[in-house]
Amino acid sequence: FFHFHRTALHLACASGHPDVVALLVERKCQLNFFDGDYRTALMKAVQCQNERCVTILLEHGADPNLVDIAGNTALHYATVGSNTSIAEKLLLHHANIEARNKDEFTPFLLAVSKNKQQMVEFLIQKEANVHAVDKSQRTALMLAVHHDSADLVRVLLQQGIDISSEDANGWTAEEYSIFSGLKVSRQLIAEHREEKLNNYLQNKNPGKTFQHELLLVVLT
Repeated sequence: FFHFHRTALHLACASGHPDVVALLVERKCQLNFFDGDYRTALMKAVQCQNERCVTILLEHGADPNLVDIAGNTALHYATVGSNTSIAEKLLLHHANIEARNKDEFTPFLLAVSKNKQQMVEFLIQKEANVHAVDKSQRTALMLAVHHDSADLVRVLLQQGIDISSEDANGWTAEEYSIFSGLKVSRQLIAEHREEKLNNYLQNKNPGKTFQHELLLVVLT
């Protein structure tokens, strides 16, 4: 692949002219040329949410797994745009759901960091790795807490993310919530921890409620 400024195909995708895209593709233009930021025409079509252009490019063999200057794929762009329909098309054409950009963000982690709940739920449905961590070893739960996204915290806790995981600085998601003064997120995590402990104790010793109460005192 070559590094060029924008081609006619880039411009047609960016301005939303699927008929022009179809004409250029039929005339065997190069689908995977990069512009100055190493973005392909497919990335531009996704970024501008021109789904018809995206469809034409994919059906003619555009590569969804090429990366731009920041390591983002077309699926990363779909994530930022919160466009699940385009994301679905990319995945059907073998886009890598676990692709990582230079910050080690998968599309799933990027969706969490941008507070794109619909996209997060879509990627969970598509079996994205909810336990992925970024280059600072932050989990999706830490990112959701950091960005004060209580609704996403609820969604992620339901996925069984380990609340005891530590980032590169040794911080847990609960510590993020404490130091940032995020009472709702802290409460959700504390309730989740208590529920897990309660379930564990009930399975191990159904009748020993005193041990349960004692452990809750210790943990809180």
